[in-house]
Amino acid sequence: MVRRAAAAGIGLLVVLLLVFGIRGCLNSRQEQALKDYNRDVSTVIQRADATADRFYETLSGTTAAAGATTASTDVQSEINELRTTAEAHTDRAEGLDVPGEMRPAHVNLLLSLSLLQEAIAKVAEKIPAALSTDSATAVPAVRGIAGEMRAFDAADVVYNRRTAALIKQVLDDNEIGGQVIQNSSFLQNLGWLQPSTVARRINSQAGRGAGDGASNEPAPGTHGHGLLAVSVGDLTLTPGESNILPASSNVTFNVKIANQGENPEQDIRVRVRITGAGDPIRVDQVVDQTQPGTETTVALELQEPPPIGQAVTIRAEVLPVPGEKNTENNTLSFPAIFRRS
Repeated sequence: MVRRAAAAGIGLLVVLLLVFGIRGCLNSRQEQALKDYNRDVSTVIQRADATADRFYETLSGTTAAAGATTASTDVQSEINELRTTAEAHTDRAEGLDVPGEMRPAHVNLLLSLSLLQEAIAKVAEKIPAALSTDSATAVPAVRGIAGEMRAFDAADVVYNRRTAALIKQVLDDNEIGGQVIQNSSFLQNLGWLQPSTVARRINSQAGRGAGDGASNEPAPGTHGHGLLAVSVGDLTLTPGESNILPASSNVTFNVKIANQGENPEQDIRVRVRITGAGDPIRVDQVVDQTQPGTETTVALELQEPPPIGQAVTIRAEVLPVPGEKNTENNTLSFPAIFRRS
């Protein structure tokens, strides 16, 4: 009886050891799986953040003349490459080994990465129009790019509020400490949500009139500018007379304007149009700010050669600003002929 009782006790002990050993192994495997998932997600997000950084660098590096076809094509190509990279991040996330407890977090991870790659693709579509010299084309595109930046912000919210938070909750519930949970920073800063800031950062001169959707009334007092003079090189153009201008590949009009109001003004658009021979030619430039009582000379370089030996009309204009009532001195027109030196 004693031997049987001892044998039964030893058998029970072996069973208990096996049970606890198996449970310990399972718990250890589960803990390691949760740690591995958190580590894999951190790697994906770090790479996605790096892609977003390169995206902003590409947009901010748009230094060529606005509307130049080559420049816009190059930028579009580079952003499309980043879109492909962003898609690879999503594909990698889809292939992760996801523990059951992490599935809610994983669904939100995929949503966040999808928002990022789709927004990059949309910006790539809009960038050629945003860099156009035609404000009617550039302004909606700039606003569209600013709108797509909200998807970057949404991707951050979804990841940080749902994916990262749920990962932390699962780790805490399983009493797993010492883990670093990666946060995302897809939206570089809030300035990218403002169309006027986007236009400046991507060097979209024609898109600088996009504004920020504000409806604020102009400040009290008078507002506006006067157009004082227009010159090409050393030659100052004269209204009412035939102006003979040298034709070259980089004709630049220097337009002098004065802030004749009582308020500083921002995003002042200056324009030169050439009509009367062939298709009209137009070039725009935007001045960041002018102060009351000061003069500013704005250089506007043609992006295409002017017509040679044909009578044309050159019209220079400083566009009205909000609150400007007197616009009689905002334009000057000059008859002219371009001739080769």
